[in-house]
Amino acid sequence: MREETCCFTGHRKIPPEEQKEITGRLERVILELYRRGTRYYKAGGALGFDTLAAQTVIRLRESCPGMKLILILPCLTQTRGWRPEDAAEYERVKSQADEVIYTGQKYTPGCMHRRNRRLVDGSGICVCYLTGSSGGTAYTVNYAKTQGLEIVNIARQESQINGISS
Repeated sequence: MREETCCFTGHRKIPPEEQKEITGRLERVILELYRRGTRYYKAGGALGFDTLAAQTVIRLRESCPGMKLILILPCLTQTRGWRPEDAAEYERVKSQADEVIYTGQKYTPGCMHRRNRRLVDGSGICVCYLTGSSGGTAYTVNYAKTQGLEIVNIARQESQINGISS
């Protein structure tokens, strides 16, 4: 199942002027992965890239039989403090997921790291939006590398890993 599973990780903020280009790259990568047999796509439910990735999978599922969205969420209260419109979109995405898994009941200091490791574990490829070398996204990408995952960083103008070009 690992070879059929992709996880997503990325920053919470995507510059508005890059949104359309990043969405296009993400869509092209997901479609290529699907063509190669990837059917399970895991997202962490955070604002920004996680939400964009989940929305893209939901949209592409209509024309990609067997494509599944699995949300790996850190706790039941993930949206506490979010703007109402962001929390509403989170609930919409969650209602359309094929599976929702919580790694904990309530927020704790380590719950985000637990969620991030769970995203990577059991995946064969990590599609990320990584522009820096520190923070949760960098931690998750580095963990994915130590676990032997193929990494596709769509933040780069031309990222090509094992023939997947965004």
